[in-house]
Amino acid sequence: MSLLEVSGLNFSYDDKKVLEDICFEAERNQIISILGPNGVGKTTLLKCICRMHEASTGSVIVEGDDISRISSRELARRIAYVPQKTYATQTTVFDSVLIGRKPHIDWTMSERDMQIAWNVMESLGLGDIAMKYVTEISGGEFQKVQIARAITQEPSLLILDEPSNNLDIANQHITMRMVEHVVREHGLCTIMTMHDINLATYYSDRFMFIKDGRIKAYGGTEVITPETIKDVYGIDVDVIDYNGQPIVIPRKDQPQYAHMVRHGVGGHHHV
Repeated sequence: MSLLEVSGLNFSYDDKKVLEDICFEAERNQIISILGPNGVGKTTLLKCICRMHEASTGSVIVEGDDISRISSRELARRIAYVPQKTYATQTTVFDSVLIGRKPHIDWTMSERDMQIAWNVMESLGLGDIAMKYVTEISGGEFQKVQIARAITQEPSLLILDEPSNNLDIANQHITMRMVEHVVREHGLCTIMTMHDINLATYYSDRFMFIKDGRIKAYGGTEVITPETIKDVYGIDVDVIDYNGQPIVIPRKDQPQYAHMVRHGVGGHHHV
């Protein structure tokens, strides 16, 4: 049985169809990147999986249970979600991470809850800033805090919306290595939206390309082809092999190049 099974998922805003017949499965120890231009339904799909949006039709099954039939507390024990934009509050880093234990707490915070939070912070290199206020730390550190809080929930499924957004290249890799480490160490599944295809190929196991609310391709590196990228993004690229890893290189002699840059296709050549 797969950790996650999404079947026949449809979602509409008012009369506008955003997602259409989304079907896929995901396993433990996998990192899955959802790729595609802005406005094609990537974030909406994440929110449907988290039950933040209620699908029109279809089902989301996590660990054998339909998410529409379990309590919010039980859902939070299984799925942790880190949105693209989160605003800092006047709390310490430790307290912010400790909030992740909320789905597991009955009456009061236990010593075990605090130890779990501390262990996660230590593993992510946040121990030295534990007593700093979240409003005082850097953007890269703040992103780590959000992911640390999600990991502290001890979920089976970690959902990340643009985890590398607004980070410099060093912090992009630090963040993605952290996610990769957590997935391998704890046997989680991570599903994340990404704009930078090359960053995604460097750290992900599977790739989902979405166009106009439908899945155009889903699989391993074999789906990262010039034809798929042309179909989804409307640009011409070359895909070369570098030590078994595909690298996407946009062709400069095309009128769509400015459009491609705005949407982050190709991004940095992470080799």
